[in-house]
Amino acid sequence: MSCVYLRARYENHLPFFLQIRMVTALLFASLLLPSCANAPAQSAFPENRPLPTGDPVLQALLDDYDRYFSGEMALTMTPGAAVVIVKGGEVVFMRGYGVKNTGKPDSVDAHTLFRIGSLSKGFAGVLTGMLVQDSLFQWDDPVQKYFPEFTLRDPKQAARIRPWHLLSHTTGLPYHAYTNLIERGFDIRKIVTEFFPKAPVSGKEGEFFSYQNAAFCAIEEVMRKVTGKSYQQLLVEKIFLPAGMQTASCDYQSMQQAANKALPHFQTGHGWRVDEVSPLYYNAAAAGGVNASISDMGEWLKLLLGHQAGIVADATLERVFRPVVKTGKERRIFPGWIGRDEASYALGWRVLEHGADTIIYHGGYVNGYKGEIAFNRRDGIGICVLFNANSSFSNKCIPAFFERWKKQ
Repeated sequence: MSCVYLRARYENHLPFFLQIRMVTALLFASLLLPSCANAPAQSAFPENRPLPTGDPVLQALLDDYDRYFSGEMALTMTPGAAVVIVKGGEVVFMRGYGVKNTGKPDSVDAHTLFRIGSLSKGFAGVLTGMLVQDSLFQWDDPVQKYFPEFTLRDPKQAARIRPWHLLSHTTGLPYHAYTNLIERGFDIRKIVTEFFPKAPVSGKEGEFFSYQNAAFCAIEEVMRKVTGKSYQQLLVEKIFLPAGMQTASCDYQSMQQAANKALPHFQTGHGWRVDEVSPLYYNAAAAGGVNASISDMGEWLKLLLGHQAGIVADATLERVFRPVVKTGKERRIFPGWIGRDEASYALGWRVLEHGADTIIYHGGYVNGYKGEIAFNRRDGIGICVLFNANSSFSNKCIPAFFERWKKQ
């Protein structure tokens, strides 16, 4: 249960003088937090976001969100985070909050590296679209054409699987099939060839949604076959370098050796505990292996919003973001904000219908890091937030931003 919920619940039932005392205590605590080892020290304003936008309405929204974000960071005692907001092809807000390590005063800045978890899936979807754009293969080519060893318990269904089935979690495999083997360090090719034939087929391809990591990563083998290059090489050559994502990477060694990185944190009964970067999921790069700073993610948002036509065509992006299947009761996304029937999955992306707005979204968690990215292509607005802890605040930061955007 979040601190914000508890505060609201009890404040509504306390006498007025006790409410005043509680608010006073919270304000006093927030003044002391920067000096505490387990509290977020705020980064300096000039180094962490651009100068005022010149648009008073947009600036008011950004200033309000900045105050909100700072307050929630303090209230939830979240160790560190970073935010970037893009509008009209420009970064209009970028800031680090808190610290990289609760035991040290080193503040998060725009170039601090985080692991982004399943936000990595969005890169796989777009990269696949770019290879299709280059006519190296087609969306409706059989996966077995390029990865003949790909199979399922039902060989006929395996023969019908296309790249878009892999990226939309609609192969028919059961929920998180063999994710446990990824976490044990197994190679994706080994998982697919030796274990997929043992898994029950739970539904028809293209219609049955069941979130995957191992099956999703089979797209890496398709890419390797048609290009002769590793997935990591392709990400660097076709997205990271052209888009100006200067500190992004997709391997354990790069993250381990980076001097400016946020360390992962885990909640304990005594507050947040810092941990080490784990090699977990770098063997499943397409599903969860990307490392990036918030500065990198700002450049990524520009591309996703259609401002890098020289890298990826808008028609390709539209195909990647086109809903494939309703996610149904698979999970509750933003309870109270997005209904279950308003959520679909595209190709590495979730698609959320919120009133008249379509929001392309994904969340990610790995090794104590949490990430959120969301954008509205019609309005040309997008936000990404990276955390070095699985804070309760992470579930509220995206709705809080778009509710402010809607009201401006």
